[in-house]
Amino acid sequence: METKAFQKIYTQLVGITKATCTLKAQGVSNEELAMVHGRLAQVVKIYGDMITLQVFGGTEGIPTNAEVIFYGEPPKLKVGDDLAGRFFNAYGHPLFGGTEIEGIDREIGGPSVNPLRRKQPSELIATGIAGIDLNNTLVTGQKIPFFADPDQPYNQVMANVALRAQADKIILGGMGLTNDDFLYFKNIFENAGALDRIICFVNTTEQPPVERLLVPDMALTAAEYFATEKNQKVLVLLTDMTLYADALSIVSNRMDQIPSKDSMPGSLYSDLAKIYEKAVQFPDGGSITIVAVTTLSGGDITHAIPDNTGYITEGQLFLRTDSDTNKVIVDPFRSLSRLKQLVIGKKTREDHPQVMNAAVRLYADAANAKTKLENGFDLSDYDERCLKFAHDYSIKLLAIDVNMEIESMLNLGWELFAKYFTKAEVAIRQELVDKYWPAKQ
Repeated sequence: METKAFQKIYTQLVGITKATCTLKAQGVSNEELAMVHGRLAQVVKIYGDMITLQVFGGTEGIPTNAEVIFYGEPPKLKVGDDLAGRFFNAYGHPLFGGTEIEGIDREIGGPSVNPLRRKQPSELIATGIAGIDLNNTLVTGQKIPFFADPDQPYNQVMANVALRAQADKIILGGMGLTNDDFLYFKNIFENAGALDRIICFVNTTEQPPVERLLVPDMALTAAEYFATEKNQKVLVLLTDMTLYADALSIVSNRMDQIPSKDSMPGSLYSDLAKIYEKAVQFPDGGSITIVAVTTLSGGDITHAIPDNTGYITEGQLFLRTDSDTNKVIVDPFRSLSRLKQLVIGKKTREDHPQVMNAAVRLYADAANAKTKLENGFDLSDYDERCLKFAHDYSIKLLAIDVNMEIESMLNLGWELFAKYFTKAEVAIRQELVDKYWPAKQ
């Protein structure tokens, strides 16, 4: 990063914590970048002439007489078409010895789009995963998280979404990825020959946690370039937002801010909203859709991170392992896409809403049958058929390793209905039954 002449250089720190340092300085603006003892830092608090900087590399080994140079500008990312197919670190510098990007400097972390420039989302984003496309259909411009326990294969799901999603650009923001997960993403994208539409910003576990705070802004600044300048459908995948929030709490706790629920900063809601509200559908066709992962601590959905996330986003996708089939599924009961009604039956086949509702209702009847069985009650013939249907439905449609077109999902749904139930039991509108009920083989 270029430095300008007549920069102010300070050499007296008045306070150092694990993630921040404080000094007296003037003429400094919020979010401005600085170099502290050769490490990149950013202004996070100004109180009179007392300036607090978060040091991205951590403060270990920084002396009180460290040299502090202010850059006079916030973090920036060079944007351009040659971002595609590349891997970058949290600062937007190329990984694996690639050349620097030639492009336009854009400030990261800017405001979200003016509501007057937004359009009601109405375009479908197909992922090939039936638990999403059939039951919780995604719409361009939507913001939605995966809620998953840490032992669930959520990064594999994200990689599959990246490869299958019908979008012009896929931007991955990886926060606190293990090296194994990072290499998994890299290998799967390279082997699929999909790198021309994928861009990755990555912070790994052995890198300083505070660096993670830059990753979503880097990813979304790149997304804004392709959505606004190129009118492209951009899908942003962020994993893991829990580790992002943990990095926020490290900084705020070191600044002696009073923590709120679960030791998270009081600003957690607005910190998360600042990211998620970048999701947008533009009238000219460009869009930014955000799918994030929020890992749950011991399955606790009431923790501050998923709790705040649920207020901001338009639903959630819940991963769990189905105990009957041992498959990881998108749970139809705990998952919800609040915008699906904008596209199902309109951009998809007319029978989509009815097939979706009937399948989930019959799956719920199977859950009731299972409860009866566990409590020692006899099962009716209908209960037995519901359990068989649920087993097939879980393996053939809900499992995350299923990959098919939405029309095939609907046809398979009708096949399962016809295999286990009468037309009356399925309770779908007669004209749809007449049109789509499979002929006897």
